[in-house]
Amino acid sequence: MKIRTKLTLRYLTATVLLVVLVFAVLEELLYPQAGYDMYRILTFKLLAIWVISFLILFIIGYFMARSVLKPVSKIVKHVEEITASNLSKRVEIDNPKDEIGELAATFNDMLDRLEESFESQKMFVSNVSHELRTPMSALIAELELSLHKERSNEDYKRVVENALADARNIEKLSNGLMDMAKASYHTDQIKMTSVRLDEALLDASARVMKTRNDYNVDLIFGGYTDDDRMATVYGNDYLLRTAFVNLMENNCKFSNNHSSTVQISFSGRKVFIRFSDTGIGISNEDIGQIFKPFFRGGNRTFSTGNGIGMTLVERIVKLHNGAVSVDSQQGKGTVFTLAFEHV
Repeated sequence: MKIRTKLTLRYLTATVLLVVLVFAVLEELLYPQAGYDMYRILTFKLLAIWVISFLILFIIGYFMARSVLKPVSKIVKHVEEITASNLSKRVEIDNPKDEIGELAATFNDMLDRLEESFESQKMFVSNVSHELRTPMSALIAELELSLHKERSNEDYKRVVENALADARNIEKLSNGLMDMAKASYHTDQIKMTSVRLDEALLDASARVMKTRNDYNVDLIFGGYTDDDRMATVYGNDYLLRTAFVNLMENNCKFSNNHSSTVQISFSGRKVFIRFSDTGIGISNEDIGQIFKPFFRGGNRTFSTGNGIGMTLVERIVKLHNGAVSVDSQQGKGTVFTLAFEHV
């Protein structure tokens, strides 16, 4: 049964019950003594008038209910036509100022969010496939080439080294995608505890310098106090360390001296962490795009990457109710600043 029919019948049922109730109350008020029966007292003419009035009220109520619920049926019809293949279709709004119009507008807003989410997922899958195909193709080509003829030990060693490099790129991309998925969870789905930012920075810098012997990270703890709470935030230790590692590696990767300078400072309820370098910098055209997934700007020829590091950083910071900003000058360097509220 359609929604309009259901609501119409409910309206008519309520009307009938109301008429019967009024009729019973009138009988009790006009003839309260025992032994009287209003149905016997009423003449045939009065009964006929009552029946005709009831029928008129019934008909008027029916058509009024149909008229009022017609926009609802129209919305239901439009919604039934919307599927995953035509999410761009929207519900028509006849009068945006009434309740039905507000309902349709709210539903259209929901469709906007769903369409944006679907498009993001399609783009994400496409980019992931592209990023995985490149190292996988290189890995397969290296191994196939080594099988064509006998080679020296040095040649085989070179093939193994290239294959290992491609495998590490695949592993790094996979780890980055898993971390990005974790950073997309709601805070209720992630274990949150008290995290010492200074300790997390020390651990992250050790990991970065262990990964590459030519990378160097300088930590500067400015305005440090004995109050441990100043350097403590409520968050996820693993994700915060992941964000710090990405920022340090980004500094080192785009600097000629492969160095990153990290400074932590405090102001009121806020704790600030600045990751700076003296590298090639970011152009004005790219600086507004660096937090988009898989974006590789004009610096992509300077160093390899998959374009998910800065996206991951932004998601982790937002997950911790923090803020991230970037200031860069080409040829002079880049500074990423994170702001958190300490406990």
